[in-house]
Amino acid sequence: MHVDLTHPIETGMQTYPDDPAVAIRAHASHDEDGVRVDAIECGSHTGTHVDAPAHTEPDGKTLKAFPLERFVFDAVRIDCRDLEAREPIPAARVPDSDADLVACWTGWDAHWGTDRYLEHPSLSPAAAEACVERGFDVAVDALNPDPTPTDNAGEDEPDGFQAHHALLGDDLLILENLTNLGAVEDRFELRAYPLALEGDGAPVRAVGVVNE
Repeated sequence: MHVDLTHPIETGMQTYPDDPAVAIRAHASHDEDGVRVDAIECGSHTGTHVDAPAHTEPDGKTLKAFPLERFVFDAVRIDCRDLEAREPIPAARVPDSDADLVACWTGWDAHWGTDRYLEHPSLSPAAAEACVERGFDVAVDALNPDPTPTDNAGEDEPDGFQAHHALLGDDLLILENLTNLGAVEDRFELRAYPLALEGDGAPVRAVGVVNE
């Protein structure tokens, strides 16, 4: 069975603060042009997407450096739904597993499109380091594996992009804004092929493959 884990790309959809706005508008129509063509404007980190190391690392690899098979993951889902807003995911949640990727199931996709979506749980620096030590790529059903800056940020929260630097600095990949992780199993295949862009990241169609 194939499970869609992707937010659709739509005009006005939620983005990371100050990222490019998303707009889809009609460019050609059947009545006037005989064909339908839409014009799409968005940033490279729109919606459900993958971060390449070049996103935060000045000398980091771009998406072009990764073979297609690198975007098929043996994923292990970890249940983080008990965590509150802006609460860190502890290192103890990172499993000792032979999987390729840890999918953090926070349930925060329920807040997609609202201000509360920015108040998501995030990886603690220790959890990010544990993922690096075990060679895990990371996926989250939230905006960011790091805390997203808002007026509700606590003084004790890590600054900047510590989880990004730890993971991307070790040539690991980050998938953000997944949804529907409740429909997959604790161990599943995740396929998340990016658009054929060469740069720092790209939208993906994330699909979970589970046994029927």
